[in-house]
Amino acid sequence: MAVNERKTIDLEQGWEIMQKGIMKLKNILEGLPETGISSEEYMMLYTTIYNMCTQKPPRDYSQQLYDKYRESFEEYIMSTVLPSLREKHDEFMLRELVKRWVNHKVMVRWLSRFFYYLDRYFIARRSLPPLNEVGLTCFRDLVYQDLKVKVSNAVISLIDQGREGKQIDRALLKNTLDIFLEIGMGKMDYYENDFEAALLKDSAAYYSRKASGWISEDSCPDFMLKAEECLKREKDRVSHYLHSSSEPKLLEKVQHELWSVYASQLFGKGHSGYHALLTDHKVENLSRMVRVFSKVPIFLDPLTNILKQRVTDEGTALVKQAEDAAGSKKVFMRKMIELHAKYVVYVNERFQNHVIFHKALREAFEAFCNEGVGGSSIAELLATFCDNILRKGSSEKLSDEAIEETLEKVVKLLAYISDKDLFAEFYRKKLAGRLLFDKSANDDHERSMLMKLKQQCGGQFTSKMEGMVTDLMLAKENQTSFEEYLSNNPNANPGIDLTVMVLNTGFWPSYKSFDLNVPAEMVKCIKVFREFYQRKTKHRNLKWIYSLGTCNIIGNFEPKSMDLIVTTYQASALLLFNSSDRLSYSEIMTQLNLTDSDVVRLLHSLSCAKYKILNKEPNTKNIAPTDHFEFNSKFTDKMRRIKIPLPPVDEKKKVIEDVDKDRTYAIDASIVRIMKSRKVLGHQQLVMECVEQLRHMFKPDFKAIKKRIEDLITRDYLERDKDNPNLFRYLA
Repeated sequence: MAVNERKTIDLEQGWEIMQKGIMKLKNILEGLPETGISSEEYMMLYTTIYNMCTQKPPRDYSQQLYDKYRESFEEYIMSTVLPSLREKHDEFMLRELVKRWVNHKVMVRWLSRFFYYLDRYFIARRSLPPLNEVGLTCFRDLVYQDLKVKVSNAVISLIDQGREGKQIDRALLKNTLDIFLEIGMGKMDYYENDFEAALLKDSAAYYSRKASGWISEDSCPDFMLKAEECLKREKDRVSHYLHSSSEPKLLEKVQHELWSVYASQLFGKGHSGYHALLTDHKVENLSRMVRVFSKVPIFLDPLTNILKQRVTDEGTALVKQAEDAAGSKKVFMRKMIELHAKYVVYVNERFQNHVIFHKALREAFEAFCNEGVGGSSIAELLATFCDNILRKGSSEKLSDEAIEETLEKVVKLLAYISDKDLFAEFYRKKLAGRLLFDKSANDDHERSMLMKLKQQCGGQFTSKMEGMVTDLMLAKENQTSFEEYLSNNPNANPGIDLTVMVLNTGFWPSYKSFDLNVPAEMVKCIKVFREFYQRKTKHRNLKWIYSLGTCNIIGNFEPKSMDLIVTTYQASALLLFNSSDRLSYSEIMTQLNLTDSDVVRLLHSLSCAKYKILNKEPNTKNIAPTDHFEFNSKFTDKMRRIKIPLPPVDEKKKVIEDVDKDRTYAIDASIVRIMKSRKVLGHQQLVMECVEQLRHMFKPDFKAIKKRIEDLITRDYLERDKDNPNLFRYLA
């Protein structure tokens, strides 16, 4: 059987075949009349390379063909491509370059197919650059390196024309810059070094020229408007034809030249700088300035410092106004809330809700919200403001929606107050007054406020207040049961309408309680209620708080009988005159068993105030221990029913004392918790952890913490280390 031997192909013979195919490809690329490469022609060219590479040495021409592959590109570039590019300039050169680059990639693709067998075996075995890389490298070394400076300059020139508002071919720029990217074959070096660096330098110079003219001619808002528009256009530029990696670098250059260089001048422009805009509340211009400068982190600090100082100045001015002007405390909290609401809107809507502006706002409000105002703390004033809103007959005539909105703002303002526990105690005292004396305007608003406080400060903050509300509901149910008891037991009825509120001591503020010598009529009432209550429970002790009681009594005066609404103290004093025509100060004090201060208050309210139910001798405006009193039978008033108020006791001192006492317990509990967990701890770290635990309610004083540590040592909760007095151990 005969075997057909393959005919050997010489290098010159084979290369002549290949040159015909390559020449046909060049003619097609140059647009000369030429038919396309058919599949038969392609197979012939591929087979020729295959045969020349698979012949036995020395007729294996793989290396020679690899070299001629590269030479084919070099010859075409030197004879055709470069001359056509060198004779053109600017935009025409760029168009020719893009065309030649597209043609070159087509040529690389076709020749790589013709010589594909080299890629599969010869190149792989020798670890040589693949055919595609060799083709692109030829263009890079011969065309790109020769023209890169001219190309870069032409591109930047077109970009500058675009900046000046002229119409430019963005697709041409995109295609040209893609060459810088593709020529790097996966690396950004050529794009960054040969184009981007020059663009950044040119952009800096361009915007430096622009800004120097604007700063002298334009107001701050106008400058900002132009600067922001420039920034927007540069972003568009990146999206249309620059690589995305250029955006931060380009914007940084623009920002530096437009804002960083002129920031101090912009801030200080007399009638249009940041200070002026903030003062005049030019909201849109302010927003633009913040939007612009927020892109330059180094200039956020000056912006926030100006905002912080502005807010602090306005707040301090309000505080000073309240201290100087009589009665201005009534409107002080309203103005404070409005101030906060105004700047919260600024920060949220106009200052991009940026965290650094929130921080500046918080620090500004903390600076003056923790100062005293005419002897009162902001915590007290805030509680009083809430009381005025939630109380019946409030001077604040607001709709339900406005009340809810105002309460929301109050709670937000509370966040800046260090002594939240002081606010809680004042608020609890006011809430107790509204609940006990039926002065609350709307139960829904009361519950809503407690919910807001709970969300802001936690469940522990409102637990006692919520307990008070629940307690009052139970007290009303208890009163209903008492009334049913009286209706079912007619013999037990004391003959006087009696309403008793049984409250849990743990929830309510502490009140002064004296063993008042109540009149016989009241003694019978107390006895009846105690018998009723002991039927329900025998394990609870009733403690009567007469200072909170009220009575409706009838005064039989000569002109007419009148209903008098008085306190239990006042009623007890007046009923003494049913059995005596004239009583001395000391006799009244002895029979009532009250302190001097309480006797002075109630006698003043009955003999020296608007309604003189008692005549005092001598007839002066002050109560003295030597005074004598008689029932004023000739008293009259146009009303049939009058309420005789008892001068209020200033309970501020007691509230502060109660808060200080609670703080002592809180510091003790915190120290014990920390030491129980840590076992051994240094003094400084113990103090810091204690402050951190308690800061959500109040700011503990370091001296107070030290004092509590010493007390806990004496009570054997802690002990000092024998070798290191600044080290403490927990005693289990």
